Parts: sequence; C-alpha cells; structure tokens
Amino acid sequence: MGAYGNKHKPVNMEQLANVFNSIKRFITKTVKKLLFVVENESRQQQIVDLVGDVQITVAVTVPSALPEHLKKADFDCIIIDAGIKLLEALYKDELLSQIPVIISAERDLTSSEDAILQQYAKALTVKTVRSPARLLDEATRFLHQVADQLPEDKRQMLQMVHDKEGIMKDKKVLVVDDDVRNVFALMNVLEESQMEVIVGYTGQDGLRLLEEHQDIDIVLMDIMMPHMDGYEAMQKIREQPRLSRLPIIALTAKAMKGDKAKCLEAGANDYLSKPVDTDKFLSLMRVWLYQ
Repeated sequence: MGAYGNKHKPVNMEQLANVFNSIKRFITKTVKKLLFVVENESRQQQIVDLVGDVQITVAVTVPSALPEHLKKADFDCIIIDAGIKLLEALYKDELLSQIPVIISAERDLTSSEDAILQQYAKALTVKTVRSPARLLDEATRFLHQVADQLPEDKRQMLQMVHDKEGIMKDKKVLVVDDDVRNVFALMNVLEESQMEVIVGYTGQDGLRLLEEHQDIDIVLMDIMMPHMDGYEAMQKIREQPRLSRLPIIALTAKAMKGDKAKCLEAGANDYLSKPVDTDKFLSLMRVWLYQ
C-alpha cells in the first residue's frame, strides 16, 4: 500500500535505531535507484521513459542482475520484464528480500513461473502488472514519488488507474447463473457501471459464450446449476490455456463451511455468497479488473 517497511512487535531499541537509520538514508537520497531486469531490449526504452526521473540500472540478463548490480547498489525497487526466477535469489537474501519487485507481464506467466511467484509472494513484496499505467502506479508508490510532481501526461495516467468507475467502464462480463431473478439484479448493477453484460444460464452456456466472445474480461459463475455445476464449468475453463488467467468470481446461494476453498480449488479467483452485497461485489469486481 506504500509503506516503506514493516516490523513485528515487540520492537527493541536496536531495531528502532536500524529503522530510523534506514529511513534517514532513504530520505536523504536525492535520486531513487531502480533496477530494471530485461531480456527484450526493445522494451527497455519504453519502461525507462515511463518511470522517468530516477536512476535506472539495466540488467539485460537475469544471471547478471544479482552479482553485477544488486550487490553493488542500494536499490529502492526492481522491475522484472523477464526471468521471474530472480525472485528465488531475492528470497534467500535477508537484505535483498526487502526490495519491492514489480513484474511487468505483457504475456501470461507460464505454469512454472506462476508456481514460483506463488511460492515467494508471501515473503517478498511482489506486484504483477499488465499495463503501462499500472506499472507507473506501482513504481510511483514503491519509489515514494509525489504524484503531483510528475509530468502532466503521467498524472493523467494515474488518475485513470484510480478512477473507480473507469476501471469497470466498457469491460465485458459473463454472468453464468440459472436464477433469472439473480441475473436481473446483477445486470442492473453492472450496467449502471457501464459494463457490457453477456448472460448464460448453464455451465455449458458459459463455455460456449467464452468461445464466441473471446474478449470477455471477467466471469461471475454461479455454483448450483443443473447438468453442469459451477465447479465443473470452472475446471473446464481453466483447462484452456487461453483462459487460465481469466478472473472468475464464484457465487453461492449460501455460505457453507469449506465453500470458498472448494471454489478456489476448482479455479475461481474469489468468492461471494448470495444475496450479494452490492458494495462488496463492486469492490471485488474492481480488484480483479485492476490489471
């Protein structure tokens, strides 16, 4: 969220002294230092121009990043355009593990890369972004830059990222639910947010519509449906590489112990019980559309 660091209480005087010394070093820096790990040199200038007024060190290959750069400089942030395996080296070093990492992913991560990310994300501060605006937003936060001091074009990019209505506007959502009343209620909320709504009433409908509309941004999947329930439908969706990272929010008729775990295991990204709380529902939608 933008904190410089964290400590577990109780904290002794020596730890406090180290914290204040660290803060002092950070504040007195006139220029923040960013390490950019990249394989595709054509992407290099794009990101350098985007991040702007910071001291940027470029490591063209992942093996060179750790010995050649990380051990020689006190970096404030790392952007990885390729080579997610660098996370393992950061995880194993107590000092390096404190550096926030942004993974700029123009493509979907492979299953092995995703496994590495999940393994180390609990111990490292890692954010995965898919758009230049999100990259700028995270870099500005981690480098503790003041948004008002950025150039006008970059301020506008950040305003768009944090526009709650803008995040949902013109996005396409697939609602799969056999309860017509629930579909009607969801459609009212979603269309008020200027989303395009596609509706399927069975699991089979959902799979067919995902094939027909390959630009769907998010799925709302009811669990209790006849013939093919939501669990099976989500499993079949996740079997398709093209849909492996499509956000899916599962909807259940009532909250039962273990429901959330079952939904996540079947392929859902998140879970809501009916009747849906509108504010919570919209907040969750924004979270998963915030790419």
